[in-house]
Amino acid sequence: MKALAICSSPRENGNTEYFTKVVLSKLEKEGIETEFISLIDKKIDECSGCYHCVKNAECKIKDDFQEVFKKMLEADAILLASPVYHGSITSKLKALLDRAGFTGRWIANEMKAKSNSYDWKGSAFSRKLVAPITVARRTGQTFAFSQLMLWATVNDCIVVGSNYWNVGSAGTSGRRDAENDKEGIGIMEHLASNIAYLLNTIKYSEDRAEEVNKVELSNN
Repeated sequence: MKALAICSSPRENGNTEYFTKVVLSKLEKEGIETEFISLIDKKIDECSGCYHCVKNAECKIKDDFQEVFKKMLEADAILLASPVYHGSITSKLKALLDRAGFTGRWIANEMKAKSNSYDWKGSAFSRKLVAPITVARRTGQTFAFSQLMLWATVNDCIVVGSNYWNVGSAGTSGRRDAENDKEGIGIMEHLASNIAYLLNTIKYSEDRAEEVNKVELSNN
């Protein structure tokens, strides 16, 4: 089982990266494979609304989106981490999620005529675990956190929470001081425990189902 973390902070070694890596470190101790992606050096343009993905099941815009999107499809759990800018997630993460959500939906569905209703078959992200993480100096996490949850739920994902909202408080006067938010660190560690628990439970269920299928085939 693999967990992929996408950090959208434009600051290297920033507070958002710190909290995200707290989660990854704990997951690694739980035996979960992890990967960290920073969007700092990634070129990801906004969705152009061209509808190319509807018929072709791929995004027409060629940039670093394809690389990140492929890793998202391969992951069992996705951490979406963003600092809070004016109450919102970063523009680069929003661009990534817009394109990923749109492309992922049309991989699994076909567009209907205006007079027809949809019976959605999920998306390319169906039943993946998604954990939102937002970080702000003082406030604004709630709306940004909600943006990430809305993306996860509309894409048929399973949202993972902690013993509090998955948020951190850091960065007064531009400081990189996430290590001082002891409560936030505890929240992230508990989040990792929940992710590991769910991944291991899913893996166990899949292994048991495979064993049952083998038995049934041998009996036939």
